[in-house]
Amino acid sequence: MNTKIFITCTLLFLCCTLANAQAGYGSTTDSGYGSALLALSSRATKLPLPPAPAPAPEPTPEYVNLTDLLSVAGPFSTFLHYLESTKLIETLQTQANDTEEGITLFVPKDTAFSNLKKPSLSNLTSDQLKQLCLFHALPHYYSLSDFKNLSGSGPINTLAGGTYTLNFTDDSGTIHIGSGWTNTLVSSSVHAKDPVAIYQVNKVLLPEAIFGTDIPPPAPAPAPVAVPDVAPVADGPDADGGKGKGKGKGVGSDTAARSSTPSSSYRITGWMRVGMVVVCSGLVVVL
Repeated sequence: MNTKIFITCTLLFLCCTLANAQAGYGSTTDSGYGSALLALSSRATKLPLPPAPAPAPEPTPEYVNLTDLLSVAGPFSTFLHYLESTKLIETLQTQANDTEEGITLFVPKDTAFSNLKKPSLSNLTSDQLKQLCLFHALPHYYSLSDFKNLSGSGPINTLAGGTYTLNFTDDSGTIHIGSGWTNTLVSSSVHAKDPVAIYQVNKVLLPEAIFGTDIPPPAPAPAPVAVPDVAPVADGPDADGGKGKGKGKGVGSDTAARSSTPSSSYRITGWMRVGMVVVCSGLVVVL
């Protein structure tokens, strides 16, 4: 390609030089020479130009494997088991990696399921269990700062669709989530890189569309345990040498009083001893 351009330019240069030489000797150029020059010029302009360099390809977004991420990121084995048993893990993978909107996923810890006593998830149908899992996902990527704009803006649709909505409140950077049955908060960020956001929550999100609107009131705080007042017991005579007498009418004082009063049998035994002494003394005098 460069060789053809070089040859064409050389021919043009020679033609121009020849024309200048003829003009210097007083000769005139004819129409044939002008036509040849124009033909060479047009041929030079019709030569193909080198192609422009192709633009660099845009970097493809990183593929996020939700199964691997939930397996190693935290204690999420129960929620991951539900996603795999309902075949919803593929649905969430598609939303995360093959859409422009991305995904936001709220993952309860294993203890959130073990602490769930009522209502129980064991009585749910397969369709209800699927809706429960999709209730934990939003069909859009939201960073933590984005929730500030969602605070108080009304119900936000989830991947479950229909009336399966969540309410968000931003309290000085702490994100609270309400579903009617559940009030919890975002405790930590597991993964937050567009287009996938995964946040840990402390409770299972329970939708009213499954469990109804008859929401039980929160359990009252336990009442303080009253400590009974115990009256002090008076010391016995053996402990203080008899000084505990008269300190009160308690059990100790009565016991001390009874123990200090000689019984009737004790008095009779004493008189018998005295009589025996007198009799023995008389016998001695007589002898």
